Amino acid sequence: MSLDRPPPNPTNELGAAVSPVRNLPMLILRLIFIAVAAGVATLFVRSNDQGPEWIPYPIFGGVILLALSVIAIDVWTPRKRIEVISAIYFGLLVGILLTYLLSVALTPLLQDNPNQGNIQLLLAAVLCYGCISLLIQTKDDFRFVIPYVEFARDLKGRRPLILDTSSVIDGRLADLADTAILDSQLIMPRFVLVELQAIADSQDRLRRVRGRRGLDILNRLRSHERIDFQMYDRELPEFAGQSVDMKLVLLAKQIDGKIVTGDYNLNKVAKLHNVDVINLNEIANALRPQYMPGESFQVRVVKPGEGHDQGVGYLDDGTMVVVEGGRDRIGTTVPVMVTTTYQTNAGRMIFTKIDEESRAST
Repeated sequence: MSLDRPPPNPTNELGAAVSPVRNLPMLILRLIFIAVAAGVATLFVRSNDQGPEWIPYPIFGGVILLALSVIAIDVWTPRKRIEVISAIYFGLLVGILLTYLLSVALTPLLQDNPNQGNIQLLLAAVLCYGCISLLIQTKDDFRFVIPYVEFARDLKGRRPLILDTSSVIDGRLADLADTAILDSQLIMPRFVLVELQAIADSQDRLRRVRGRRGLDILNRLRSHERIDFQMYDRELPEFAGQSVDMKLVLLAKQIDGKIVTGDYNLNKVAKLHNVDVINLNEIANALRPQYMPGESFQVRVVKPGEGHDQGVGYLDDGTMVVVEGGRDRIGTTVPVMVTTTYQTNAGRMIFTKIDEESRAST
């Protein structure tokens, strides 16, 4: 069953309050960087005061332009992978260390060589490139290169489960938690909680009831002693302008998690982006009892069906049972025989007919 989502609100109060605060440290860092670049440019100008009078201006402008170019590259590449940055950083450190050691070892051989500095510079470039290349290509085995240093994820567990609004409102997830089958961390993104609060504050009574039920289920999960439940407050740069469904997909990719949902559309979107999804409806369908054609059981007919003589009943797990010839049996429990089963997106339907032999023996 899909969840009716509220219309997107680009001027969300939470987003307007959080975004400037989140960008403030980067703004201060970039201003300090420009100030430092201006100081370095001044030192360059003072060291070249013997040249023509116009020389200081291109030197100062060139250094400032280089600083602005670095900031522009930083802004245009908001998503940076920590393993790549770590590989470059440690590759440079190891390369410079090896260059120093080899330079000391080769000093007796290069003392009278006029190209000693150039040889050392070439050696540094080759070693730094080789170390960085090796670490980038083997970044998944980085913990074996430095056995006492390991970059762990912020979120523990095998693979965290990211909750969608529909999975919280559904309520079956809390029942699953009581069975101790969930051993992964449950992640509740802040933007999903904002959506759930908007549903709970809706003017429509049905939506308001569903939203408040979702908040109650969320509190139940949060206080569950067997569940590792955490809120995810970060706003990734990729989230800008995206719908809630796409934010969930991007977040699942970012933290290598699985999305838990009952929303049919989100299930399809996530699979298109190669993101693993745990669909509560599929779990429920897999756990429902299987009935083969010819099997008999009893069901209570509760309402008329779409056919002229059909009645409709339900099993304890909610499976719809269509009873041929059951329209005049509404309000009674009758023995039926399975004729066929039909799987839909909403669940399984069982088509039956009244089992006259069982009825006569009864």
